[in-house]
Amino acid sequence: MALLVRDVMTPAVAAVQPDASLVEAAQLMRAQDIGDVLVAQDGVLLGVVTDRDITLRAVADGADPLTVSCRSVCTPEPVCVGPDEEISTAVALMRANAVRRLPVVENGTAVGMVSIGDVAREQDPGSALADISRAAPDTWPGNGGTGIPPIGSPGGPGFSGLR
Repeated sequence: MALLVRDVMTPAVAAVQPDASLVEAAQLMRAQDIGDVLVAQDGVLLGVVTDRDITLRAVADGADPLTVSCRSVCTPEPVCVGPDEEISTAVALMRANAVRRLPVVENGTAVGMVSIGDVAREQDPGSALADISRAAPDTWPGNGGTGIPPIGSPGGPGFSGLR
């Protein structure tokens, strides 16, 4: 029997209102250790905003993330998948639409998210992507949670060791 999306999806969703600022979305992503949030109003899914959307569609253009709304940079009408669809359907949708994550929608309501990492953990547990997806979340001890020393410090980016 084929595995279904509901077997591998993350059953919780994080969402913001369309008029939420990009800072609000980014703070929610950081708090939840996720790379995207749904943009929804009155239970209706309007779009998805990713960390990449914030970076490329706003910050890189010099826009103020405190004043730019999620609606203005989100991907509207995202491709979705149902929880009772086979994983192969989700993979085909991700591939055809060049996306890494899909909202999982049942009866018009978002009930989860499925990512390429979720699929990798199930279908290819020994892959690098599966290993990365299983890794513990980053923390924020002042170094961005990456474990990389701050810029300019020994071992960190921008440190040449020369004085």
